[in-house]
Amino acid sequence: MPTVDGSHRTDALRRRACDVSADLMIQSHKTLNIAVIAGDGIGKEVIPAGIEVLRRAVRDEACTLAFTEFPWGCDFYRRTGSMMSADALDRLQDFDAIYLGAVGDPAVPDHISVWELILPIRQRFDQYVNLRPMRLLPGVLGPLAGRAPADIDMICVRENSEGEYAGVGGRLHKGTPHEIAEQTGIFTRRGVERIARFAFELASRRPTRRLASATKSNAMQHTMVLWDEAVEAVALEYPGVEYRKYHVDALAARMVTHPGTLDVIVASNLFGDILTDLGAAISGSLGVAPGANINPERTHPSMFEPIHGSAPDIAGRGIANPIGAIWAGAMMLDQLGLTAAHDRIVSAIERVVGDNGPRTPDLGGTANTQQVTTAIADALA
Repeated sequence: MPTVDGSHRTDALRRRACDVSADLMIQSHKTLNIAVIAGDGIGKEVIPAGIEVLRRAVRDEACTLAFTEFPWGCDFYRRTGSMMSADALDRLQDFDAIYLGAVGDPAVPDHISVWELILPIRQRFDQYVNLRPMRLLPGVLGPLAGRAPADIDMICVRENSEGEYAGVGGRLHKGTPHEIAEQTGIFTRRGVERIARFAFELASRRPTRRLASATKSNAMQHTMVLWDEAVEAVALEYPGVEYRKYHVDALAARMVTHPGTLDVIVASNLFGDILTDLGAAISGSLGVAPGANINPERTHPSMFEPIHGSAPDIAGRGIANPIGAIWAGAMMLDQLGLTAAHDRIVSAIERVVGDNGPRTPDLGGTANTQQVTTAIADALA
């Protein structure tokens, strides 16, 4: 065990206390209460699929899942002028977790749908860890020639509460030739250190013990230099983890040319957002990619979602890939202490795609959403 300073020891003790708290929660609460925001487009199709699998996965556990649905999203916005009800965040605070589908509609500007629903939840509940696995599943043919599942197995730890998405800025002289727009990235040493520490802890538990940091400090001489300095300070606490920083453009190229050399990636809000879409693409489809917005201290509920959007072009056709939502639900169970149920779901997904089971069109198949969902649920047995 590496020597750490007092603050890190305190963090470690807090994490252990949180883990014990989670175990006690499972033992003492027979019901876990999950808030459901299916949202828009295919979110309304993949979240019911996820719930079906989650219910099957916990049948043998000492708890049940209670899902409470909320109608928030772009349809709600068109009716009320708001993406959520005024008391939404207060109501969500009482839940054990939040299960989100997708948000977005061509009739509602994206900055409204994101800034009035997703980002307020992430920021109010201090969900500062955005965790996104990027894996080539067995049996899935990715776009990179000659790559097998062992070659593409990464996970991105994205800072989720500040950075480029802090929301600081404004516009002047709107609609005139002299219009000015400013968007300011906010980076704090505390914010960078805590996301770096989470990433190093994760890397220390993975087989390769390798961590890559995404930066652009050659061009962003203030925010990204602070990022580098803070990450490097945390790296000293983890001598057993191989650490290397990459300029984000070089890291994106490396994900394509040498993905097998990468394992855990820690990145700022914007960089992590972009890199994980690339990671999903080289994994075969955005439809298989899960995401988790985590409050590690468990003082607020965490939120789990597939990383794909609302896909209005295929919404209502019943062909959306449910794997990303199902996998995100599995991550939710893991966060709630139901690790065995998480493992069963991921194994079921692997068996279905690995054994040439039904696939939706994004993976080259002809199956519909329900057929894939049923196959995964049946594979749990």
